[in-house]
Amino acid sequence: MSLVDLIAQADERGLAASGLACLDRCAPLLGGDDEILRPLWGNLTEASDAADWGGILDQIRAKLGEGDGEDDGDDEAVLLARRMLEAAPAERTGAQVRVWADACSVASLQIHRLLDPADDLATLDSRREGRTEDMPPLAAAELRRQITVLEVVAGHGAGGLRRALEVSVEGRRVLRAVVSRRARGRK
Repeated sequence: MSLVDLIAQADERGLAASGLACLDRCAPLLGGDDEILRPLWGNLTEASDAADWGGILDQIRAKLGEGDGEDDGDDEAVLLARRMLEAAPAERTGAQVRVWADACSVASLQIHRLLDPADDLATLDSRREGRTEDMPPLAAAELRRQITVLEVVAGHGAGGLRRALEVSVEGRRVLRAVVSRRARGRK
């Protein structure tokens, strides 16, 4: 099943996890530590109250809103990551998180394409629809992570959140290494 199909079929928790996972993997661009988004992950569990999502999100935005990342004003990858955070819905409801999850998917794939030294001549839409031949490795890995997050949450509900978080942590480490290498190359 393509990423587009998985997003179309996902429930509210799956959509929120998908958008959050994309944002989490891109957190190194925002200067966030590895735990910055953990409270939002906790808000996706069975024992949580979806009404708390907006308050938690406001706290995270306040911490990341200072521009502590490497945002120099014209870095497209950083700007895309900031837009993902800014676009996160204040309420964790199906319609709002569906739009956000889809936008985060596109933004995260675009960020990974920007940071990958290999050229990708295909459109993001074609990649998200499943046409992955000759896809650059960094973007291909991001696409696989997005699919995995949606599949594990769809298959296991709140029980799949741990695996979704593990997939995000792995992707965050990869992106952090890429960002670090890129920063060293600029010096």
